[in-house]
Amino acid sequence: MKILRFADLIAQGQVKGKRVFIRADLNVPQDDAGHITEDTRIRASVPCIRMALDAGAAVMVTSHLGRPTEAAFKPGDSLAPVAARLAELLGRPVPLRTNWVDGVDLAAGDLVLLENCRVNKGEKKNDEALARKMAALCDIYVNDAFGTAHRAEASTYGIAQFAPVACAGPLLAAEIDAIGQALAQPRRPLLAIVAGSKVSTKLTILRSLADKVDGLIVGGGIANTFMLAAGLKIGKSLAEADLVGEARAVIDAMKARGAAVPIPIDVVCAKTFSADAAATVKVASDVADDDLILDIGPRTAQMLAEQLRGAGTIVWNGPVGVFEFDAFAQGTETVARAIAASSAFSIAGGGDTLAAIAKYGLEKDIGYISTGGGAFLEMLEGKTLPALEILERRAAG
Repeated sequence: MKILRFADLIAQGQVKGKRVFIRADLNVPQDDAGHITEDTRIRASVPCIRMALDAGAAVMVTSHLGRPTEAAFKPGDSLAPVAARLAELLGRPVPLRTNWVDGVDLAAGDLVLLENCRVNKGEKKNDEALARKMAALCDIYVNDAFGTAHRAEASTYGIAQFAPVACAGPLLAAEIDAIGQALAQPRRPLLAIVAGSKVSTKLTILRSLADKVDGLIVGGGIANTFMLAAGLKIGKSLAEADLVGEARAVIDAMKARGAAVPIPIDVVCAKTFSADAAATVKVASDVADDDLILDIGPRTAQMLAEQLRGAGTIVWNGPVGVFEFDAFAQGTETVARAIAASSAFSIAGGGDTLAAIAKYGLEKDIGYISTGGGAFLEMLEGKTLPALEILERRAAG
């Protein structure tokens, strides 16, 4: 993929004194009191901001946060907690500007955070008038928000159309390189872990990966649907019985290529979905009608760990059990530690995956941690992401 990179502009001395508009992804989880509970995306955005400041630019940064209603700003929509955390990480004040679309006053060396861009009317529909106003604010537009790259919005697509220069920040560029390394010319065997509550939300990625990977590990509610497809009972566990045929098709597609979808041989069950529920390990064929499967069992976890240790490339999206509950976290921890210990190039993405990596302190042992969820999955599918497509078009002139 040929795109202009912000690092190249800096190397060419084209940034000093310029007004740089960075679209970051600072959409972090918060508790009910508005405190940030996990700041991976903020920390991942810092290098681009530092690059721009060190190059002598006047720097504007914006992001969405949550799901605000356009033109109806509420205190809970504010990036104020993000500004405070950015200030701590950068060691300097980060003023927060509201009503910024019609103009931002700043000089070289200044840094401002522009309030939640999704509050601007027309943002989500990529309104051209709004995009042109944003583009007029800057000399250089930098997209460093991979997590939103699958959306064509005013701050991710339209502004890139109309800004004098449009380029990819270091985080976005690294995502492109890492996913390319994982799928374009991977070291074999290539293993993928796709887990989550629903097959329906990840069906297209499962189909796509079935044509590419040497092993496809499924987990969570997705694994339950695949267990049904394999003729196993799952009690009252979360599953999508109407998609059993689709799961069988994925199993058959893998089998036709001499590959496999490992089906759990043991599972961890409970009678209720709660942190203090009694956990019982059962052979997969012994699941009772009133059981909930909340994790893979220890034998299954070890089987998958052995497979992962021998991989050349690992793509990971989603925990294999309800890792938030300690009694049902062992499967995810075993898999996570196997990935970390493997000599494979590993790339992990998705919010729950990041939370699991953080829980077990494995950030430094994963080859690349993607900040994207939906964008990560769509790129793995081989889809063209709108925000990348426009950068590619601008680079081609």
